[in-house]
This record gives sequence, structure tokens and C-alpha cells, in this order.
Amino acid sequence: MGDEVTGSALKHWDHPAYSARLQAGRAALAQLLSEERLDRGRPMTGLELELDLLEPDGSPAFANDAVLEHLHTSGEEDALYGAQHELGAFNLELNLPPRLLDGAGLSWYESDLAAVLAEVREAAGKAGVQICPIGTMPTLFTDHMGVDALSRARRYRILNEEIMSQRGEDLRIEIEGAESVDFTSSTIAPESANTSVQFHLQVAPEDFARYWNAAQAFAGVQVATAANSPYLFGRQLWAETRVILFEQGTDTRRPQQRAAGAKPRAWFGERWIGGVLDLFDENYRHFAPLLPLCDEEDPAAVVAGGGVPSLRELRYHNGTVYRWNRPVYDVHRGRPHVRVENRVVAAGPTAVDICANMALFYGLVASFADAPVPLSERFSFATAAANFRAAARHGINADQEWPGLGLVPVRRLVLEELLPKAAEGLSSLGVSGRDADRYLGVIEARCRRGVNGATWQVARVQVAEHRQRLERRDALRAMVLDYAARAADGRPVHEWDV
Repeated sequence: MGDEVTGSALKHWDHPAYSARLQAGRAALAQLLSEERLDRGRPMTGLELELDLLEPDGSPAFANDAVLEHLHTSGEEDALYGAQHELGAFNLELNLPPRLLDGAGLSWYESDLAAVLAEVREAAGKAGVQICPIGTMPTLFTDHMGVDALSRARRYRILNEEIMSQRGEDLRIEIEGAESVDFTSSTIAPESANTSVQFHLQVAPEDFARYWNAAQAFAGVQVATAANSPYLFGRQLWAETRVILFEQGTDTRRPQQRAAGAKPRAWFGERWIGGVLDLFDENYRHFAPLLPLCDEEDPAAVVAGGGVPSLRELRYHNGTVYRWNRPVYDVHRGRPHVRVENRVVAAGPTAVDICANMALFYGLVASFADAPVPLSERFSFATAAANFRAAARHGINADQEWPGLGLVPVRRLVLEELLPKAAEGLSSLGVSGRDADRYLGVIEARCRRGVNGATWQVARVQVAEHRQRLERRDALRAMVLDYAARAADGRPVHEWDV
């Protein structure tokens, strides 16, 4: 989604021709796979982080253009750490350079992430605003939900137009949680409430299915331990409201399609896979293209000539299918590869929290992908999906169905079963014991104390409402300003008081 869409591309968009190019890209990828021309190097990793911007009073600051300008960037390709627009005018996205994890790789991620957050925080200060890495924006209310809440970047305006056109009616955000929301919107602006962190892992093509299946199997555990999205439109909903909001906020289905069981664009999936092409085939089968981006490249000719195709249409279409674990085809330094993009975890709260979530993901996926009996043979895909949903609703207090244990509290599952597995996986990736202990120790402390971003937000709002006698909107503003200050301080969220 980082590429801009030009008016010329939109004007000349030929849907049948675009679909044909998607199929040509799929065929080219299949040939690269069959000829074993994709990179099988060491497991490179990467990180993307989305942020929110706050006004001094805690309201969302629709100021990403100004902050990007203060970062001395064009807002796109030349951005510092890949800093660029995101969907909302109060969102930013940062991209850290890819690297290996071996040795002190996790510590280097934390150090670099803290440094770039400090730099962006300084740029935001020059624009008169603050940054806030959080899962759903607590002070975004329904009266913010006009088209002006969207970034001015043309691709997001076109994305809005295409989603609303395919739906043929307003979006409906209807969520029942601790409280409830029922709101209709004429734009996709509600989706801008969501910000997340994405972890990337390059894998050998023949190993992709094992890694993707493993990531799907423990996605519920990730959501539960890292939940950080309890509020939307002034209401307390799910511990990780991002999950249901993403599903509803990007839904292109018309009523008759929903009734017929058509898939939402943000979805968990439908089955364990046998290879990466299974996922691209599902993309084509279930989801119409949303954005016009055609390349002059003939992928079949490029592959036949021994070259490396960009497969731009395939990649762009894939970028508008919002899987929680997404397949990615990419080219780095002239070498094509595939990777798993893990999109499960909410943004924030701090650099150390993000790196702890990263350590849990990389450790578990490496451990379970190499297990003699994969998780995909030990329990059903439907069970994994149900675990994911339960974790989104209840966060760190959720129960998870787990092979050999039955239904078990997620805190017990992590402490007794999964942390040792994650440590083994990190060791297999060459991560130092010191780094593994430090970051998995953060996950352990969250589970022992029953505290993560979501529980802290709820507790802090309750303090503001009941002790300080603030109305809900004012309580949310007080909480989010306190949150932003503590996030800047850098101590992990389980150490925050209320």
C-alpha cells in the first residue's frame, strides 16, 4: 500500500485486463517456485509500525502532512525509516530496515525503534502535536468520521471510493462488547482508528506453509498477550477491538453477498495451506481488485529471460486483502523471495513492549514450524479461528483450546507451555540468551500480573471516571495523554501504575 496511485492509472483502469495481469503474475510466481529461483537465504526479518497523532488536549491530530514535512521527507519513498502516510490523517507508518535476529538483533531493534520514535516525536512537537502508538484511537469519536479524517494521499481516497462503491451502501460498525457501538458511516474513516505493528519473516518457499500454518495456530495467543485496543467511539468494546473493526471497516460485500457467505477482506482464513500459492489463489477467488496499478512488465517474458519480475499487480492486490498473516512476494537487492507478514498485534505501547511481542512471535513460529508434528495436525483450523476470536474479545483473560490441554487460560498456557517453546525457537534463530530472557521476560511479567495495554487503559479510565469524576470523553482524553507520556518514558506497560 506504499505506492501512490496516479490519476492516469485510475482513468485507464481496465478491470478485465487487470484481472488477466493478476493471473499472469500468479503464473510467473508458480514458475519461479517450480524452478526454485526464490531466495533461500538466512531468515531476514522486518518491522512496520503505525502511529497515531494527538492534539495537546488528547484529541486526534489530523496533521500527518505537517509531521512528515518536519521529518524533511517527501512523505513517500525518501522518508526517514520509510515514514509515510497511513489511512487516517492522524496516522503515520514507519518501516525499519530488514535484518537478521541472531546475536543481539532484538536489542538492536529496540534501540533503533526507540531512536526513530524519539525523532518522530520531535518532528511532531514542531507541528504542535504528539505521537501515540496504540491499537485503536480512544479519542476518535463518531463526529470525526467525515472524509477529512482520511489522509490526503490519493491512494487512500481512491481506496475509500472503491470500497464504498463495491459495497453499494454505508458501512455499519456494530460491535457488542463490555459496552456497544452501532454506527453507520459513508466513508471508511472508522478503519483509520486501527494501528498495528507488523513483523516480517523471510522463509524458504518450501517452508512457507509450515510457517504460515504455525503463525495461524498461535495467533490467538499473540492477540491475548498484546491486546491494546479496548475503546472505540467512546465505548469499551473488545480487548482487541481492532479485529472486529478491521473486519467491518474494510467490508466490500453487498448484503446478498454477506448472506451467501462471501468472505470479508479482513479475515482469518478458511483452512491450513499446502503452499504459498494457495493464499494467492484464494485472493483471486474471493476478492475483486480495489486499486488500479498496472505495470508495463510482461512477467512471463521476464521469467523466460531469466529475470526477476516485480509482479506489481499481484503485490498490490495482495495489499488490499487484509489477512492476519499475509503472504508477501518481494524483491530485495535483485533477489525475489517470499515472507510471512504477521499483522496480528496492535501498535505500542513502548519499544520494549513491541520487541517483546516480536520475540514471542519469532520464537513460537520458529519452534512450531520445525516441530516433528505440526500444530496443523494437532487441532483444527476452526479451533484456531475460534481461539483468535476469543482472544480478541477477552484479551489476557481469554481461554484458549490447546492440543493436549483442552480449554486453558491463556496466561497459564503461555507461562507453562509456550515461553519455553519460544525460547527454543529464538535459540534456533541464533538469538542470544540474554535477549531471549529480556524480551520473553516482559511477556512472562504481563501474564503473571494480568496486565497489558488493554487492561491498563480500562483501569486508567475507571480511575478518571470514579476518582476524578470525569465524564467519559474527558476520562479518555486524560488516559490517552497519560498513555502517550508513559510510552515516551519507555518502561514496559506491565510496570505502569494507574
